[in-house]
Amino acid sequence: MPAKPLLLAIDQGTTSSRAIVFDRAARIVALAQAEFPQLYPADGWVEHNAEAIWSTTLETARQALAEAEAKGGRVAAIGVTNQRETTLVWERDGGKSIHNAIVWQDRRTADHCARLNREGAEDMIRARTGLLLDPYFSATKIAWILDHVDDARRAAEAGRLAFGTVDSFLIWRLTGGRVHATDATNAARTSLFDINRNEWDDELLALFGVPRSLLPAVLDCAADFGETDPALFGRPIPIRGVAGDQQAAAIGQACFAPGAIKSTYGTGCFVLTHTGDQFILSKNNLLSTIACRLDGQTSYAIEGSIFVAGAAVQWLRDGLGIIETAGESETLARSIPDNRGVYLVPAFTGLGAPHWAPEARGLICGLTRASGPAELARAALESVVYQTTDLLAAIEADGVKPDALRVDGGMTANAWLMQFLADLLELPVERPEVMETTALGAAFLAGLKTGLYGSTDDVAAIWRRAARFEPRMSEGERARLIEGWRKAVRRALA
Repeated sequence: MPAKPLLLAIDQGTTSSRAIVFDRAARIVALAQAEFPQLYPADGWVEHNAEAIWSTTLETARQALAEAEAKGGRVAAIGVTNQRETTLVWERDGGKSIHNAIVWQDRRTADHCARLNREGAEDMIRARTGLLLDPYFSATKIAWILDHVDDARRAAEAGRLAFGTVDSFLIWRLTGGRVHATDATNAARTSLFDINRNEWDDELLALFGVPRSLLPAVLDCAADFGETDPALFGRPIPIRGVAGDQQAAAIGQACFAPGAIKSTYGTGCFVLTHTGDQFILSKNNLLSTIACRLDGQTSYAIEGSIFVAGAAVQWLRDGLGIIETAGESETLARSIPDNRGVYLVPAFTGLGAPHWAPEARGLICGLTRASGPAELARAALESVVYQTTDLLAAIEADGVKPDALRVDGGMTANAWLMQFLADLLELPVERPEVMETTALGAAFLAGLKTGLYGSTDDVAAIWRRAARFEPRMSEGERARLIEGWRKAVRRALA
């Protein structure tokens, strides 16, 4: 009897690398995770060591694969999902990164973006890429590396260097340097890719000073990304699915129809609303982006990005030392009847959508002598919900009003937080049975390409809801809380 086919999802995130093996019914067969250090070389700068990204990815993939196959299955294909916008440049000869990865949260290129904005470049960038002119995206990060690493620009122009977001770097390493490719969702986050024409844009490349020779090939999300070097896993394994983490989560949540919406709560928070085959340019400071590209057909989305969600809880743990585990934040939040007027605006690296204020910095207001760990923990958790409320208001102003919000990510295990989210949004919140939706989306893509699933309808039929949170807060209480938040945001922006 042939071994049961399995799918290995590599989920390379901002704070950890994970590998999860799923069976065809989306059940988890094996899981491995390894954290790696966050590097903060200057105010607003965030970096990762490229070798730490690679070593933790390889370690967890080997561990999960061995555990899964020891149970009798066999991995048929690999899907890759990744922290988006994070930028690496490496030597084509040998694959060594010439600088630490510059992380999506990094704000060092704010002045570069401000200069381009003064020169009137933003309208053209938005019309072609759907993105705002912001340090968040990859283009100015690439330029910074080329201009600050000795001889890098000359080497790039000579074709000796390669650029990639994390997916592309991992594909290069996994295939032993044979494949330099990315998918349409990751390309769409660079500010260099015209999402109307689905190709790299020469005018954008010239604007940002990025040589075309650096760039990877752009493939569909379910495509042939080569095979792994046999030395890595004992045999070559096909890589058949790739998507940026938020698009992968939407696929894992079966958000394939226009109006379907999901929100992922990890280090940051990302709300993505499917808009079908229509590229809709947001009028409310949200991003227009590619949701997925399958069989050459592009689906679009509107997205709102919050820089700090789970990172606020990490700060409670690592920065303030008032909790030892993330789960303690829920216990502390529940220990008091309300927020007692304390608000945290977690603008540690600026504010994302819909404010887009890279110069803003974090703020706590409403403190009294009675304030303590419980108030700070509750304010940190509530800040995630308030920021989501801002995003949903902008999405509705763009003409999309969802019936329910599908949620995923580590923070959604916090039932108190999910109820507060439903209350503030005045919207049912649905939590899936399989919480690992980002990895699941990558696995689904690999399964679509290898024929384990015949269509996205097959994928949608697998999605199962575990919990639904209905709004129950009074309108007066909701309005009072939101007004307190908006006052705090105005102070942070000032």
